[in-house]
Amino acid sequence: MSSKRTTMSSVDRSWLRMDTAENPMMISAVLVFENPIPLTRLQRTLEERFLRFRRFRQRVVDTGDRVYWEDDPLFDLDNHLHTIALPGSADKAELQALTSDFNSTALDFRRPLWQIHYIDNYEGGCALLIRIHHCIADGISLVRVLLSLTDRTPEPKLNRISQPKAVKNTEKGVASRFLNRLTDSTHAAWEQANLFIDSIRKEPDYPLKLVSTAGGIIMDLAKLGLAPFEPETSLKGPLQGRKQVAWAEPLALDAVKQCARLLGGTVNDVLLCAATGALSRHFTERDQPIPDCGIRVAVPFNLRPLGQPIETLGNQFGLVLVCLPIEVRDPIMCFRQVQENMNRLKRSYQAQVTYSLLDLFGRGPDILERRALDMLSRKASAVLTNVPGPRHAVYLAGSKLVQPMFWVPQSGSIGIGMSIFSYAGTVQFGMTVDKGIQANPDAVMAYFRESFEALHQAALAHAPDVAYRRAS
Repeated sequence: MSSKRTTMSSVDRSWLRMDTAENPMMISAVLVFENPIPLTRLQRTLEERFLRFRRFRQRVVDTGDRVYWEDDPLFDLDNHLHTIALPGSADKAELQALTSDFNSTALDFRRPLWQIHYIDNYEGGCALLIRIHHCIADGISLVRVLLSLTDRTPEPKLNRISQPKAVKNTEKGVASRFLNRLTDSTHAAWEQANLFIDSIRKEPDYPLKLVSTAGGIIMDLAKLGLAPFEPETSLKGPLQGRKQVAWAEPLALDAVKQCARLLGGTVNDVLLCAATGALSRHFTERDQPIPDCGIRVAVPFNLRPLGQPIETLGNQFGLVLVCLPIEVRDPIMCFRQVQENMNRLKRSYQAQVTYSLLDLFGRGPDILERRALDMLSRKASAVLTNVPGPRHAVYLAGSKLVQPMFWVPQSGSIGIGMSIFSYAGTVQFGMTVDKGIQANPDAVMAYFRESFEALHQAALAHAPDVAYRRAS
């Protein structure tokens, strides 16, 4: 194989093959900046920091039985960086409409699968609309990549990063790489054997624990397969392929943390409860019956080691199905139920099971993946992501980032995506909805804030009771 061509992993191939006209597999972001960014400085930043990741210079080559990453011989940054000016005194609605249009359009598979649109004339500053195909990397990786373009101060030091030298494709080089792989595999197998023996010495019941773990994985696989389909609600329906994007004004992270402390839970529990309340309010406002068993959302669960270098792209996450108790009206009771559901999932192997299924589907025929995807997508009403960002403000090419939003794609017949992203003391909440789904994303944004405020007030009122019980 040419040194300019590498085989795509089976998991990344799964995400590539999920691409449909109704649900393009793109991770998208809108980054709003305080001041206009000089275009030449932005180009230089991309050349020195973004394009050092080889994957962004490579296109996808599908030969039918295998899929490869191949260096694009005609790569040109101008094919991926475009400038747009919004009309007049453009506001948030104009930017949301533009984002909706682009998120409804597939990327060009003849070139590397990413695009950045520089949007001038937005609220005295500018914005970047970024679209990257999911087969390149998962959301956690791409957020880290985009943040690697930024600095803590307006004046960065941009140093030219040399490109890696091409490896000659000689017979000696091929043989050497084969021997290296063989040596690495043998070494890894020996390490695993030693680890297993050492574990038995330290813990005589280790084999029983191993069997118990395997049993837990099998049980979670069975639960995933036997889980009932989602109830027929306005959140499910035939998709049109046209997206509607909206985002809310940010919440104060300190208020969210205070709410979590008062209730003895996590920030994630609080935000999931707020999302539950927002969807419950959606049904109430539309005078629609609320399912007695709640609804489920697919939540990505990171499986990537925290210390793994940022250069390692690809997809390393599983999906867990989280039940949102939208039928529970009391904010505190709803929070307790969400907390219990999340704690149960943390003890399960559902994320590892779904990752293994993606790996398996990526190795098999398309028809197998399509049927499995259809089955799994019928067991969730939405995709919900919660990604932590930097705690401090960052600057890109000298301009301060004031509001970032990220969305992951939906798959199969799922038409709703909700995203939660923390940044510089704030929590950003956004939503994308297929036009075939009877839900107003702007209204749900308002419900999210109202739901959080109701939970926060209930937590503050609940605090004296908790303090009294602890004292007694």
